[in-house]
This record gives sequence, structure tokens and C-alpha cells, in this order.
Amino acid sequence: MHSTMAPVITFKLSMFIILTLQPPTLSLTPCRTSCGSIAINYPFGIDDGCGAPQFRHMLNCSTELFFLTPSGGYKVQHIDYDKKTMTIYDPAMSTCSILQPHHDFIMTDIQSVTIPPTPDTVFALLNCSIDSPVLNHYKNLCFSFSGHSCDELYGACNAFRVFHFLTNSSPPCCFTEYDTVKFMSMNILDCTHYTTVINTDSLTGIVPSDWVYGIKLSYSVPETGCERCSQSGGTCGYDTETEGITCLCSSSSNYTRECAGGSLTAGDHRSSHSPWTFFNVAILLVLSSLPVI
Repeated sequence: MHSTMAPVITFKLSMFIILTLQPPTLSLTPCRTSCGSIAINYPFGIDDGCGAPQFRHMLNCSTELFFLTPSGGYKVQHIDYDKKTMTIYDPAMSTCSILQPHHDFIMTDIQSVTIPPTPDTVFALLNCSIDSPVLNHYKNLCFSFSGHSCDELYGACNAFRVFHFLTNSSPPCCFTEYDTVKFMSMNILDCTHYTTVINTDSLTGIVPSDWVYGIKLSYSVPETGCERCSQSGGTCGYDTETEGITCLCSSSSNYTRECAGGSLTAGDHRSSHSPWTFFNVAILLVLSSLPVI
């Protein structure tokens, strides 16, 4: 009798130790961490509840990553997490090589505050009427950058030469900043097209055909204790109903500060049971019901 019970007792004891010390492996990253070749890190998120709530619904990932505004979706070319910048591109925007129908670049009020265009992003308003407000009452909104002029832009770019041919002269243009197009639409500005150029501080002596066209945005990272959450193995996110900050530890276990295993104190967590706790209990109940031979 003793010899037949020993293997069963040994088996149960072994399973108890294994289940207690090594729970089933679950993903501790409920948020997607990339879209195509672009890494998605805090404060951004492409899944609702991931990242910082200030940037909620701003990114969309299909096969590529897009920055969403009221005026459309703009392809994200690069996110520099060290410099805290995001470079986007409007495929419907005119450039030195292609002329496209004009439209406005519109951001929400929250976007204008949390992730505005950088100072070295210049909006070039093209083919403006002589009655344009930026050529009259608001002419102080126009400036030159890196020694470049409207005549140079019209003369060097195949796409913009059509304006010269139509009028037999170089029509007025205006180099300005985002705040100008933020408060005045293209119809109010009375300019038929626009383009945007980035890294303008380094374009001295560079011809327009070699400029980098796009819009660079700058953002700041909210101080929410995200580092503590990341160090505990979690992902920073927020409650989708209250937008309160949470530390996402798995698909069913979220904490307000850090994942279990850190210095989590009572009252810090939203879900006090880890998913594997119930799994362990169920298996142990099964084992305890096995007949003793």
C-alpha cells in the first residue's frame, strides 16, 4: 500500500510546486508597439487606452501609420522619441515637383496645444491675390527664411512655374508659420496653393528642389509616473471611460502605478487577482480529486 501511494503523492507535490512558482506565461503588453517600421512608444498609442489620453485617437494604423486631424490623415514618416518630434507628410499637398488642388491643414484645439508644428516648419502660401490679408494688413506675418524668396521658389520648381506662365510675372507668395493658417483658411488668405517645408534652419544655399517637404510636429511627454510602470514590466495607458492613468499589465489586469511584483500597495490596483491565480486553483482542485490507488 505504501509503495503505490508514494508516486501519486510525489506527483501531486511536484505539480503544486510547478504551478505555484511558474504560472502560465501571458503577454504583459496589451498595446501594439509598432506600426509598419515605426515604433509606438509612450506617450502615443494606436489602441484605445494605450499611451497618454492627451493623444487619444490621433494615430491610426492600417498598413501604415497616419496622424489624424479634422482635415484628413497624414502619413507619419518618422517619430524621434529623443527630440520629441513627429514628421508627417500630406500626400495631397503641392511640392516642388507636383501641383495639387489646395486644401486647409486643420488641427483640433487639443492638437494645436499638445503637438503643434515646430518653429522650423514653414508654410509657403503660393499664388496669392494682391488683396490677400498677408500682403496688406497682416503682412508682418510673412518672413524670409535662410535667404530664400518667392521668385526663387517659382523659378526653381517645375510645379510652380505654371503660376509665372499664367501671369507673365511672379505672383505674390508668403512664407509664414502655422498660426497663420490656423486662424485663417486658404479662402480667407486668398492664396490658391500651399506647401510646407521642414528643417528650414539648415536650408541656406539649398535649392527648393532639394528641400524636405512635410510638417514636423513637437510634443511633450506628460509626467505621470510612466517610468515606474515600465520598470515593473507594464505599459502606460489610461482608463477609456475616465481617462485616468493606469499601468497595463495584461489584457485583464491593470494597476494605477505599477504591475504586481513591484512595491504595489493595497488599494493601488484595479484588479487584485492575476489571471493565473484562478488557473492554478482549478488545476489543484483537479489534482486533489484524483483517486489514491
